[in-house]
Amino acid sequence: MKNLKPKPGSSKPAVRIGYGFDSHEFRPGIPLRIGGVALAHDKGLGGHSDGDVLLHGITDALLGAVAAPDIGALFPPSDPRWKGADSVIFLREALKRVRVAGYKVANIDASLILTAPKIGPHAAAIRVRVAELLGVHRDCVGLKAKTPEGLNLDHAAVAHVAVLLERVRGRKK
Repeated sequence: MKNLKPKPGSSKPAVRIGYGFDSHEFRPGIPLRIGGVALAHDKGLGGHSDGDVLLHGITDALLGAVAAPDIGALFPPSDPRWKGADSVIFLREALKRVRVAGYKVANIDASLILTAPKIGPHAAAIRVRVAELLGVHRDCVGLKAKTPEGLNLDHAAVAHVAVLLERVRGRKK
């Protein structure tokens, strides 16, 4: 296993971990997007932006890993600029902050909790899109879907995301 201690003279750890969480309620008349992929469903996820719980969770995990402000602080729902915004905008800002901090994404692991639609038929497309957005191989994107049995969450979708960042080697300061 690699030495995880910072190099002498460096205060940056070799790896950083971030955790993100998001949830949105299903509402009629809204397109459903999860992981940057449009899914056919009779309801979408309400949110000030496009309601993409997975991209929101990934964004917060990335921001948390570099101790940046969270998605709500950077893109407040009170700001009309973000009404209906594509969540890819938020993710790209988080990735920019990760790069500026001197890190890159090593991998992510995500769990989606929702009753419908079933994620299994869409999992490969979601993993490919998330990998593309993060600039990693699809094998570096873990995605699981669970049903909210006994949690009374049939009206919502929830995302839990963990991200591992690794320090970029040879980066000039």
